[in-house]
Amino acid sequence: MKKLYLIFLFIIISSPLISQEASSFQSGEWLKFKLSYSGWWKAGNATLEVFDAVYNNTPVYKVVAKGWTTGPIKWVFKVKDHYESHFDKQTGLPYKFVRNINEGGYTKNRIVEFDHTQNKALVNDLKEKSTFSVDIDKDIQDLVSAYYFLRNNYKTDSLKEGDVVKLNIFFDSETFLFKLKYLGHETIKTDFGKIKCIKFRPYVMAGRVFKEEESLTLWVTADGNKVPIKIKADLDVGSLRADLVALKGLKHPFEIQF
Repeated sequence: MKKLYLIFLFIIISSPLISQEASSFQSGEWLKFKLSYSGWWKAGNATLEVFDAVYNNTPVYKVVAKGWTTGPIKWVFKVKDHYESHFDKQTGLPYKFVRNINEGGYTKNRIVEFDHTQNKALVNDLKEKSTFSVDIDKDIQDLVSAYYFLRNNYKTDSLKEGDVVKLNIFFDSETFLFKLKYLGHETIKTDFGKIKCIKFRPYVMAGRVFKEEESLTLWVTADGNKVPIKIKADLDVGSLRADLVALKGLKHPFEIQF
């Protein structure tokens, strides 16, 4: 069930592209997602929560992201993931990233601190008791900060269907290029009611898990919040989806079409 872990990652990094006329989030925002396999088998939950914090005397947003398996599946493949990002309130640049995971016995516990002056990522591997540095790009984001950076720094009104937006993300010990294709607008049915959405397709690596490069589809609310409402992944066997099931602390009205 590592597929559960993979879609949790995409909940974090797959975000909408809006202009920076006004922030789309605030401290106190909390989102909860239900993960299910092939449309009916509940596989787990994931949450995202925003806090005010201070990092080295600088006001920052601290975001805590968690993912875990539930029900019978947790006895087959237990997932308990904890991520944190501390990023600048003005620039959105990350200062600190925490990854503490347990996925079916596979564990990792790392803290990454970003030096944007020297363009270095300082990695502290708590499990292996080692430290090392990696060169990074000026515009680097971590896995969590990327979601909030994109919400505030890109426009959809200037995008055409089929356009692809790219972002450099540092994860584990290397940089990868995240790509997101804009697919236009669509109104979908949810547990909240009908929601007008912006539709995207994050690019993934085809192979053992995903059928092809464009196997993932993302719907985000077209209101001022721009939160993920549904994610669907076509896998080599079956499908996996994440649905927003609870929320609080949104900065803007949550627009529902009855």
